[in-house]
Amino acid sequence: MRFAPLPLDGAFRIDLERRGDNRGSFARMFCREEFRAFGLNETWSQCNVSHSVLKGTLRGMHFQRPPKADAKLVKCMAGAVFDVIVDLRRGSAAFGRWASVTLTAEGGEMIYIPKGFAHGFQTLTDDAELLYFHSDSYSPENEGGLFHSDPEVGITWPLPVTNLSERDRTLPPLSKVDPI
Repeated sequence: MRFAPLPLDGAFRIDLERRGDNRGSFARMFCREEFRAFGLNETWSQCNVSHSVLKGTLRGMHFQRPPKADAKLVKCMAGAVFDVIVDLRRGSAAFGRWASVTLTAEGGEMIYIPKGFAHGFQTLTDDAELLYFHSDSYSPENEGGLFHSDPEVGITWPLPVTNLSERDRTLPPLSKVDPI
């Protein structure tokens, strides 16, 4: 695995190092020792799959508050997505700033998201599927969100939004979100 720091401290793009032959390829997507060497979470509590049918679908921006704040490792298993994180960490000099990584099934790249970040994505293809590893279990009473098109954050989504949940339409702007 190759770890490339993103502009927001503690977040990484991780590229798989595929080994291949005439049968196909093999790649590690997690190694406790390598994650430990970068100071990243090395224990996963929950694993989820997200499938979005239509190109342009937007999911996010979601997060978990303490005591259930969680780090995430996200990989695209089918299609492609524009994956976005927003720094919500209390006292962070980058509070409210965002960074993105395009994740594709073909490329195999992943994003590591530390605790204290909102996360969301927009599908760039039909039938996009993401695999998520979480450092803590989902907790409805600790869930939170940030409005995806808040001008104060200024995320530049690559496509018009064609599908958005009612919950995500009504998430608050950054000015109404307490730091994590």
